[in-house]
Amino acid sequence: MPSVVGLLEQHELFARRRVDGLREETDRIQAELAAAEEEWQEWVIARRRVDTVLAPDSAADAGPRAAAGPRESDKQPASRDAANPRSQVPVWREEVASSVLSVDYQHPSSVADRVRLGQGPLTCQEMAAVFGMDVVPARVEALRSKAKRLVARGWLAEPAPGRFTLGPGVAGPCNGS
Repeated sequence: MPSVVGLLEQHELFARRRVDGLREETDRIQAELAAAEEEWQEWVIARRRVDTVLAPDSAADAGPRAAAGPRESDKQPASRDAANPRSQVPVWREEVASSVLSVDYQHPSSVADRVRLGQGPLTCQEMAAVFGMDVVPARVEALRSKAKRLVARGWLAEPAPGRFTLGPGVAGPCNGS
């Protein structure tokens, strides 16, 4: 029969091994957490840089036209219901006209003419060309970002990846919206 002291020593040894194992696991998890936080911070910085480049009123978008004079969107009177370029895109409802969207988000309503003519959905490169923009990666990606946001809010539909058309029920300019 084992002694009481021997049993206590066994339990103490078992508890010490368990504590040591948990400390090693804690150290490993803390190191992994530090690496994950560092990676997360890098992604936050990258997203901020991309947001700055793709912002609708960034210096990159202004380009040479800014030096020529005020932009066309600056000349138009702002509607009382119009959203600011950086404001949230409202969810589409029947009673909401496309005029509540900021000027930068009203471009995709031109998609209606193409659909009406039976030409199918537009890619972002085609949209850039239709809107008279330079077909460069920065502009195309800015349009893609806006189109994805409009899809999420019901203004546009994406029947195939990267191809956009008006959302179901959304009336284009030819239908009085």
